Amino acid sequence: MRKQTILAILLCLIVTLAMSGCVKVVEIGKEDELTGNKKFDASESVAGIWESQAVPELKEKAIDLAKLLNESNNGDFKTVEKYGHYSMGTSGELSFVVKGEGVVQEVNQEKKAGYMTVKLNGYDGQVTVKLQIGSVYKGSAVRDNLSFIKYEDYTNQVDWAKISQSIHEVIDRDVIKTLDLGAITGKTISFVGAFSVDKKTEILVTPIEITVK
Repeated sequence: MRKQTILAILLCLIVTLAMSGCVKVVEIGKEDELTGNKKFDASESVAGIWESQAVPELKEKAIDLAKLLNESNNGDFKTVEKYGHYSMGTSGELSFVVKGEGVVQEVNQEKKAGYMTVKLNGYDGQVTVKLQIGSVYKGSAVRDNLSFIKYEDYTNQVDWAKISQSIHEVIDRDVIKTLDLGAITGKTISFVGAFSVDKKTEILVTPIEITVK
């Protein structure tokens, strides 16, 4: 008897809503138009902070890469963690914002995650220095070293990941695509960028600025 009563009430509610015109069918993907919520746009978000906030902050934070490598005893970055940033405060992924100058020794565009190898001025150790040149960019060191954006500011992990992706798109367009990669080998460049600690034998810097001397 109780189930029949509940079903009768639900049926009455459905009929009442239908007759009052309160039921509206919303096309999938257009829910935000009904609620008034603006769909998250990572590209727009990054464009609003890149030149005005992100680049100036990263350039100000950057430590000389040759100094960092020399003090790290050839890639033991735990010994120089005071210059870096942990993704979870005092733990997690360790990353650094760096600057340097050197001669381009090799450009590898065959891989999707392309790179150039740089012989760094002021460093003669065993760590290989590579700069990412796309089109695929690894890691999120640039995003993670920006003090004014945090994971908690975003709705979910997907939006947070999109911020890093959009940063890489700006780097690819405004930094890498402005270079003549076919003629850069053997030339001296200066750069600013960020990298996350991975291999002890090499570092992979995501550049936010490259200047050919």
